Amino acid sequence: MEWGYESAAVRRHRVGGERREGPAAVPPPEREARAQEPLVDGCGGGGGGRTRKRSPGGSGSASRSAGTGLSEARVALGLALYLLALRTLVQLSLQQLVLRGAAGHRGEFDALQARDFLEHITSIGPRTTGSPENEILTVHYLLEQIKLIEVQSNSLHRISVDVQRPTGSFSIDFLGGFTSYYDNITNVVVKLEPRDGAQHAVLANCHFDSVANSPGASDDAVSCSVMLEVLRVLSTSSEALHHAVIFLFNGAEENVLQASHGFITQHPWASLIRAFINLEAAGVGGKELVFQTGPENPWLVQAYVSAAKHPFASVVAQEVFQSGIIPSDTDFRIYRDFGNIPGIDLAFIENGYIYHTKYDTADRILTDSIQRAGDNILAVLKHLATSDMLAAASKYQHGNMVFFDVLGLFVIAYPSRIGSIINYMVVMAVVLYLGKKLLQSKHKTGNYKKDFLCGLGITVISWFTSLVTVLIIAVFISLIGQSLSWYNHFYVSVCLYGTATVAKIIFIHTLAKRFYYVNASDQYLGEVFFDVSLFVHCCFLVALTYQGLCSAFISAVWVAFPLLTKLCVHKDFKQHGAQGKFFTFYLFGMFIPYLYALYLIWAVFEMFTPILGRSGSEIPPDVVLASILAGCAMILSSYFINFIYLAKSTKKTLLTLTLVCAITFLLVCSGTFFPYSSNPANPKPKRVFLQHMTRTFHDLEGNAVKRDSGVWINGFDYTGMSHITPHIPEINDSIRAHCEENAPLCGFPWYLPVHFLIRKNWYLPAPEVSPRNPAHFRLISKEQTPWDSIKLTFEATGPSHMSFYVRAHKGSTLSQWSLGNGTPVTSKGGDYFVFYSHGLKASAWQFWIEVQVSEEHPEGMVTVAIAAHYLSGEDKRSPQLDALKEKFPDWTFPSAWVCTYDLFVF
Repeated sequence: MEWGYESAAVRRHRVGGERREGPAAVPPPEREARAQEPLVDGCGGGGGGRTRKRSPGGSGSASRSAGTGLSEARVALGLALYLLALRTLVQLSLQQLVLRGAAGHRGEFDALQARDFLEHITSIGPRTTGSPENEILTVHYLLEQIKLIEVQSNSLHRISVDVQRPTGSFSIDFLGGFTSYYDNITNVVVKLEPRDGAQHAVLANCHFDSVANSPGASDDAVSCSVMLEVLRVLSTSSEALHHAVIFLFNGAEENVLQASHGFITQHPWASLIRAFINLEAAGVGGKELVFQTGPENPWLVQAYVSAAKHPFASVVAQEVFQSGIIPSDTDFRIYRDFGNIPGIDLAFIENGYIYHTKYDTADRILTDSIQRAGDNILAVLKHLATSDMLAAASKYQHGNMVFFDVLGLFVIAYPSRIGSIINYMVVMAVVLYLGKKLLQSKHKTGNYKKDFLCGLGITVISWFTSLVTVLIIAVFISLIGQSLSWYNHFYVSVCLYGTATVAKIIFIHTLAKRFYYVNASDQYLGEVFFDVSLFVHCCFLVALTYQGLCSAFISAVWVAFPLLTKLCVHKDFKQHGAQGKFFTFYLFGMFIPYLYALYLIWAVFEMFTPILGRSGSEIPPDVVLASILAGCAMILSSYFINFIYLAKSTKKTLLTLTLVCAITFLLVCSGTFFPYSSNPANPKPKRVFLQHMTRTFHDLEGNAVKRDSGVWINGFDYTGMSHITPHIPEINDSIRAHCEENAPLCGFPWYLPVHFLIRKNWYLPAPEVSPRNPAHFRLISKEQTPWDSIKLTFEATGPSHMSFYVRAHKGSTLSQWSLGNGTPVTSKGGDYFVFYSHGLKASAWQFWIEVQVSEEHPEGMVTVAIAAHYLSGEDKRSPQLDALKEKFPDWTFPSAWVCTYDLFVF
């Protein structure tokens, strides 16, 4: 042991002494041999020489400063400019919506005509289900335009129109699970088919209803406008269709997908449909992203790839969306789950800050966005309507597809099984590359294996400590009330969390370089840490492929291209070291993985940043964003870690990053960056729901034991009312709403079961509301069943939107009901939630529940409550509500309506 340690020390002293003489004094072959000389000591106790601190004039310090290392300033500036240039390319590709101007020629999609449709629909105003604006005015306009299109149509085609008003019920596991019931809602259905008819059809779906208080231009009037124009172009075409195209303009998507369920489960034309295209929105304008396909049926992806003129698609978006981490859903789910039909789901994703707000107006949607969507939908529908595969779609239902676009220019798509083969071939290449080094005799490679494992440990430690660091910062920022400081200034998050992550990674590796890898060759360390990064990405590739995720192709790109680059520059690197030529060729080889990574990172932040402004009061958005940014920084820095060891120093880089992070941190803590904006060109409002309500609580005998009224206030982000209170002092923590423990959903009129996401509420006392169309709820009958359960039958009448809640008491369970598929579905928290809506002229809602009682309780079997939501008409408003809305600053979007809440015990 003593002899081995001494040999290592002597060898290191020799390397340091020779390097002090300068590289010019050493013949090239000898310098190359020395560059390959490995470290001898391991990570553990045998590495005494490795952990020794350098003396000010020691050999290690001298060898580093006089070596062939890269200039720190050039490396830092080069990497920064490289990433900036790639980001610029990404931005340019995103701004290029179409490759040509709007056509307007016969047989082609005319965006100006579609915009005319859009402006007429949005001029009607908010279109909530059950309102005259939705059920009468919009339906009348659609039918009028369809009639004009029918008059202009070519004699080769036949157009049939049907107005469907379905009634039905279903359960869904969205938002923790609930049941939906709808009555007499509206669908406008158009079938375009050959003159002799068709046995098969492709469906195009949009929805013309909107959320309350929003004109709904992007969600989803623009899609319906695109469909009207596509219908016009197809119907006037002299090219015969082989199959029918059904255009569904549904009037109740915002009621959690009710109209699509009514169509696919009840309409006679539904049996013809073999595939569908769903047009949606999660933002305003930009490019429409294909973010779901299938299930299975890879021929649909191929159809999109073959036909779409301006493709924009990603299987990554599909797997992220279907993971459930995005609190949203579309009609795609209904057609998939209830119709067993494969399809394509696409949506606008840019500028989600104004999604579902008053700012979602027609003028914010670029004509080029309409043109590209129309070009794509028209081409894909025409392709499917003339495809032989549509008629035998079930034969092609096998496996999934890997698909992704390249800067919006074209789409690469291949079966997932082929993807798995490619992935494992890449893995084998890495195994051969690393195995050759790891399995060579110790005489040739020294302690490469131990150095590799130590490097892996240091990399993991640097990532872990950087993540912990940014999380500590994010938690502190959240605790002092400065959350969402980046919401209106995204660069703030990069300057705060991004720089902190990178600085911590560099700091850990600098410590390792200075105090652990004493006197080691820069070239050798550069190779070791390149291999470590390659190994880490290869591990991700194996894990993702094993899980069957199509997104594994990203890891394959991040393994294959760096490995190829390394093999290409290896010889020059060994001969000449880390010079400018090596640096240039290295970055050139990394062009594709880094460009695509930045492309995906843009999509991630384009989607998630606006969502974090409406994700409720329980999820700290800074923690989420800091984690995402840290992950992105780790990925982007992975193949640049070797430059820490190849560069002469990292002091200036560390100092700069730390300074930027510290200054940003101080500015954030001081409240310099206000989260919201009322800028007309680019608004980023804070969302607040105001419900002026009257609550009445009844006991087991039916007597009213409690009655109160007030404005129930919900802020949809983590900051609560902290920014509102200075403008409206009466909204403060003294009026925080408390939970009624014995009432379902805490005794409040939740429109949807999002109570687990928003636990901070405010309740400002106000006079009682008195809608002209009050809700009535009564027990029709109570009977004992032959199977010893109690059947309670209820009847409810009221406005177009109502919510029904049930809580079973101890010793009681809900065994059956007349809703959904007959099996009661609990929401998150254990209560039962039923969402009800109706169109115009709906009959009284009658339904029953069965309660199984195991033991008698004097407090009753169940507690039920019904909330009536007045989302349109005169009943929607109250003087107190209007007065309160006026007090809100212009950087907010207060969505307000009147409601009542009545609770009963049985």
